[in-house]
Amino acid sequence: MPTVSATGLIIRGTDWSETSRIVTLWTREFGKVRALAKGGRRPRSPFESALDLLTLCSIVLIRKPGGGLDLLTEARAVERFVGLRQSLTGLYAGVYVAELLGDLTQDDDPHATLFEEAVATLTDLTAGTPPRMLRLLRFEMVLLRELGYAPQLEACAGCRGELVPGPGLGFSPAAGGVVCGRCRVPPRGWRRLTPELWLALRQLVDEASWKQVAAAARRELRGLMDGVVTEHLGHRPRSAAYLRDEG
Repeated sequence: MPTVSATGLIIRGTDWSETSRIVTLWTREFGKVRALAKGGRRPRSPFESALDLLTLCSIVLIRKPGGGLDLLTEARAVERFVGLRQSLTGLYAGVYVAELLGDLTQDDDPHATLFEEAVATLTDLTAGTPPRMLRLLRFEMVLLRELGYAPQLEACAGCRGELVPGPGLGFSPAAGGVVCGRCRVPPRGWRRLTPELWLALRQLVDEASWKQVAAAARRELRGLMDGVVTEHLGHRPRSAAYLRDEG
């Protein structure tokens, strides 16, 4: 069985026995992996605190074929994002990132861009700038794009026709994005879309302009993106209820 090195973010952990833990990591090289860390619960664990939630680690794995648990043999903390734990709002934001990575992605499906975005998001959340809610909105948009779930913003998600700003324009997670007045179906989750909110959505997609999203639009964007994530996940993320916009 091959031994491989990787860089991974701890996104979930459960106790397996009196001495061992099972951890889920989002890695740059392999995507999401689940591994058994033998001795991970011992007071003098060889992993020290590298298995704590939201810790970026340099790891060594023995990969198990056939969908079994990999074996984590080494883990060295590279970044702990300590600042996230200095406030509940910061910690909940980090937990939300971990929950989306854990629940929306498939095992062994690497996305290097998404890995880098997750690390950049946690770094920014730790610093508190840009505003945390805006940073999460940008992360969600990148995650959805990388997984093939990006909402349609440039043409009607229903008829693929041209979109014209007006009172009939809306946004429907069930339809897959912006819908024109003729295609206000399916109605589940439909919301009226103002020109300002439509602009803010398109800014979120763009690397050069997402930080320019107006503060007044963030609350409405939170509702829209919450609907999109819930649509693809099948339920609302548990940690979403604790997210707060700090301005």
